[in-house]
Amino acid sequence: MSTFRYSRWDGSQQLPPFDADDVLDALSDDILAEGDVRRALQRLMQRGLRGTRGGDIPGLRTIMERLRAQRQAELVQANLDGVLDDIGRRLDDILQQERQGIAERVRVSEQRALDAPPGEEQDAARMAETVTRRTARQREFRLDALPEGLAGRLHGLQDYEFMDDGARDAFTQLNDELRQQMLQTYFQGLKEGVERVTPEDLTGIRDMVRDLNALLEKHATGADTTDDFAQFMASHGHYFPPDIGSVDDLIAHLHRQASQMASLLNSMSPEMRDELRGLMDDLLRDDRLRIDMARLAGNLQAARPDLPYGEPYPFEGDEPMGLADALAAIDRQQQYDSMEEALTAARDPDALERVDADALRDLAGDDAIDDLDQLRELTRALTDAGYLDRDAGHLELTPRAARKLGMRALTDIFSRLRREGFGGHAIPRPGRGGEPTDETKPYEFGDAFAVDINRTLFNAMARGGPGTPVLIGPQDFEVSRTEETTVSSTVLLLDMSRSMLLRGCSSAAKRVAMALHTLIHTKYPRDRLYVVGFAYYARQLKPESIPTLSPYEFEYGTNLQHALMIARQLLGRGGGGNKEVVVITDGEPTAHIDNGQVEFAYPPTLRTVQSTLREVGRCTREGIVINTFMLERSRYLSEFVDLMSRINRGRAFYVEPEHLGEYVLVDYVNKKTKRVA
Repeated sequence: MSTFRYSRWDGSQQLPPFDADDVLDALSDDILAEGDVRRALQRLMQRGLRGTRGGDIPGLRTIMERLRAQRQAELVQANLDGVLDDIGRRLDDILQQERQGIAERVRVSEQRALDAPPGEEQDAARMAETVTRRTARQREFRLDALPEGLAGRLHGLQDYEFMDDGARDAFTQLNDELRQQMLQTYFQGLKEGVERVTPEDLTGIRDMVRDLNALLEKHATGADTTDDFAQFMASHGHYFPPDIGSVDDLIAHLHRQASQMASLLNSMSPEMRDELRGLMDDLLRDDRLRIDMARLAGNLQAARPDLPYGEPYPFEGDEPMGLADALAAIDRQQQYDSMEEALTAARDPDALERVDADALRDLAGDDAIDDLDQLRELTRALTDAGYLDRDAGHLELTPRAARKLGMRALTDIFSRLRREGFGGHAIPRPGRGGEPTDETKPYEFGDAFAVDINRTLFNAMARGGPGTPVLIGPQDFEVSRTEETTVSSTVLLLDMSRSMLLRGCSSAAKRVAMALHTLIHTKYPRDRLYVVGFAYYARQLKPESIPTLSPYEFEYGTNLQHALMIARQLLGRGGGGNKEVVVITDGEPTAHIDNGQVEFAYPPTLRTVQSTLREVGRCTREGIVINTFMLERSRYLSEFVDLMSRINRGRAFYVEPEHLGEYVLVDYVNKKTKRVA
C-alpha cells in the first residue's frame, strides 16, 4: 500500500519535470505510426520532451548543438600554420649560439696566440689559431649555405659538427623531442625509450613496426591471430597503453593515432604541409623504418575503411600552437568526432547508457551531462512504471502500456465531441442492470436494490419527524433509476492494405481500435470485442498488440471476404445479444479465398466481388449487422458498399481519417440504448 504525506508549500519542494505517463504520451503518436517502440524512443531522445511541470527535457539534438558550439569556439582560436614557428625559433637560437660559439673559439685562439711566449709555444698557438680560423670559416660557410626552410636547415645540420658544445646539446635535444613527438603520433603510451629517441635507439621501434605489420596483414586474411597477438604484446607491449586486449583494440588505437598526424597535415596550408612532411622524413632518416611506417599507415586504413582517416579541421584563429599542442588540438577534435558519432548512434536506451559521461563533460560541460542524465531517466521511468519490457536489448510495450495508450486514444476522441452531441443513453422507460441516473424511485419488488441513502433517510425523517433513532420503514426506501443497456458482440475489421498506410489512414484506424477496446473494457465489460486485420488474407489480432502493428504488416490486397468469414466464426461462439461487424476500409475488395487459396486481382474482378457479397449474405442470415466506415470516396468503393448495405441493411459512413474515432465510438455508444429480448 502506498503512503502519501502532504505538507504546506514553502517553496523548497520540487516537482519532477515528467512522469512515466508524460513519456508514454510523447511516444504514442510515433508508436501508432510505425509500431516500433525502439524508433519511437529514438526520436524522443533526439527531440527531447516538453515537460508538463518542471521545464523541458533537452534532446540529443540540443546536446549536439552545445557540443558543436564548443568545438567551433576552439577552432576559431587556434592557427596551425604556426605549428613549426616554435621549432624555427629554437633552431634560430641554436644557430645564433653556434655562431657566437664559433666567434668565441676564434677569439680564444687569438688570445692564446698573443699570450703565448715567443718560440715553439707561440708557433704552436699561432698554428692552432690558423686551424681554428679555417675551421670557423668552413662552419660559417655551412651555416650560410643552409636552405631557408625549416626541414632543409634541420637536414643540413644532421651531419654538421658543432663547435659550440651548448649548441650541439640543444640541437640533439631538439631532434630527440621532434622524433619522439613523431613516433608518439603512432605509439602514444610509450613507456620505454621515450625520453630520448636517438637514431641508435630506433632499433627496438624498427623491430616492433616490422612485427606489427606482419600481425596486421595476417589478421586481414581472417586467420586466427590470438597467439600472434599474445606473442607480439609480450615482446612489444611496453610501447602501448595497458588496456589493449585484442588485435581489434590495437587497430583502433593505432588508427586513431595515425589519423592525428594525417589530420594535422591536411589541416595546414600546402606550404606548411610540405615543410612538416620534409621534417618528418628527415627525422626518420632510416629508410627501412620510413617504408615500414608508410606500410603501417596503409594497413591501418585497410583494416578500418569505415573510420575517417586524416579528416581536416578548419582552424582559423590567430593563436599559434607548437607541434605538441597542435597534435593535442587534433586529438581533441577527434574526440569531438567520436562523441558526435556516439550521440548520433544512440538509437536505443542501451546505446545512450554507453555514452562516456566523463568525456562528454570534458567536451561540452556539466549542462550536457545533466541533459544526458534526464534523457536516460525517460526510459527508466517507463520501465519502473511497468510500461516497457527490456529483455536483452529487446524493447516491447507491456499490456499495461497498451491499455494506457487505449485510454489516451479514447480520451482524445471524446474530448473533441460536444457534450450535447454525445450519449444518447436515455430511453423512454426506466430499466434494470444498466447505468445509474440522477433520478430515484420508490422501491418496488423486483427492482435492483440500488438504495439511495439520502432520499431514504429524508423520507424516514419526513414521516417520523426529527430526532434519533431514525426509524426506516419499507415505504421509505428509494432506489436509483437506471438506463437499460444492451449486450453486444462486435468484430472490428481493420483494413491493413498498403493503401491505408500510404494514404495516412493506418494510424487513425489503429487509434480507433484501441479506443473502442478501452471503451468496452472499462464501460461495457459484458460486451465482447474482436479485432481482425485483413489485407492479402485476414487474421485475428490481440487488442493489446494494435499499438505496435508494424508498417511492414500492411500488405497489398483487400480480402474482405476472408475477414467476414472469420468474423462469422467469432460471433458464432457467443450467446445472445447484438452481433455487429464494423468495417474500416479505404478500398473495394481485391482478393478472396477460393478452394483454400487466395486469389488477388486489381482492378477487382467480378468473381472477387461476388464471393465477398455472398459472405455478406451469410452474415445477414445469421443476424449480423455490418456497418462500414469508408475513408475514401472512390466511385468503385461507394458502389460496392451500397450493394453491401442493400443486402445487409447496415449503414455506411464517409469519414475523414481524423474524425473516424468520433463516428465509430459515438455510433457504438448510441446503439447501447436498444433493448435485448
